[in-house]
Amino acid sequence: MARQYNVIDADGHILEPLDLWDKYMDPKFRDRAPRLVIDNETGKEKLSVEGQLLGSKQGMGGIGGVGARQGEVKAAEMKYNEGRPGGFDPHKRIPDMDSDGIDAAFLYPSMGLFAGAVHDPALAGALCRAYNRWLADYCKPYPDRLFGVAMLPMQSIEHAIEEMRFVRKELGFKAAFIRPNPYNNKMINHPDYEPFWAAAEDFDIAIGFHEGGSSGMPTVGIDRFDGRAAQHIISHTMEMMLACLAVIWGGVCERHPKVRIGFLESGGGWIAPWLDRMDRHFDDQGFNDSGLKTRPSELFQRNCWISFEPVEGSLNVLADYIGPNKIMWATDYPHRDGFFPGAPDMVRERLKGTSPETQRGVLAGGAMGFYGLN
Repeated sequence: MARQYNVIDADGHILEPLDLWDKYMDPKFRDRAPRLVIDNETGKEKLSVEGQLLGSKQGMGGIGGVGARQGEVKAAEMKYNEGRPGGFDPHKRIPDMDSDGIDAAFLYPSMGLFAGAVHDPALAGALCRAYNRWLADYCKPYPDRLFGVAMLPMQSIEHAIEEMRFVRKELGFKAAFIRPNPYNNKMINHPDYEPFWAAAEDFDIAIGFHEGGSSGMPTVGIDRFDGRAAQHIISHTMEMMLACLAVIWGGVCERHPKVRIGFLESGGGWIAPWLDRMDRHFDDQGFNDSGLKTRPSELFQRNCWISFEPVEGSLNVLADYIGPNKIMWATDYPHRDGFFPGAPDMVRERLKGTSPETQRGVLAGGAMGFYGLN
């Protein structure tokens, strides 16, 4: 009997084991694999990738420190391997999901969020292949509860399409993620990416945009502010707004009517005024240079989904404005800014006064539609 899904975490994370690259990576690339090192200036763990030290001033150590948001865990004092055990081990993740009544989780990387900083397309391809093979093994014991979201080497469109084919045909993944930041200094609606979007349609694989701060990729606005919080506020939301503009106003959705696109870990409250602003410029003949035949808000309804954080005050208003089946929510478990325990109850609290249909749509229906879990 098929499992019934009532509560779905649309954006959880794993913690990559430190021996992943040694066990899963093509031997000829292993000496160039990412490594955790100690930053001499801060004394914190950083990720060394092709001579770059990546990670915030707090380092990579506390990335698995879920509970830090509510002050229960001192993430700044943690080492990476002290992260929440469920991030490393699926058998320890399932009890955490059960305690929150979560039926299924779609899983994104942690270290892998920095893969866009790799310059060599061949190395990027090897990293993604190793990670995706490991992720498939992580999910294998619980195939109807844990779902891997593939990492794609967007440094080369050909490599990205080949990896998309591999994870869909060989590993059975339903989705893949890319960063909203520009790869190779090109927005994602650039004509060079047309084969990529065509392949996403052909393989019936959902594409999730997911940001990651301090990443070694071009990131709008972070040069204007100091401090992790301000840079996090800027990067995760503003980069996603630009990616949304690129795929909708830039014509990707209109040219590829079957593509499914998700905007994750950027908050969701910005989507209504952003769509209104695109519609306003679409309707204004003096401004509309998009070449679109369909209003942007209609393209969003057909092709796009967005994930809210469980504490967003606008969720109950926008659930009906946007449509509950276009909305997802996420724990961000086991990251230090994640929502555990209690995320589903936080969502229910925000949805008080809405209909049972709206609540079912937000808690599970949106994720089922985006990830093709119907």
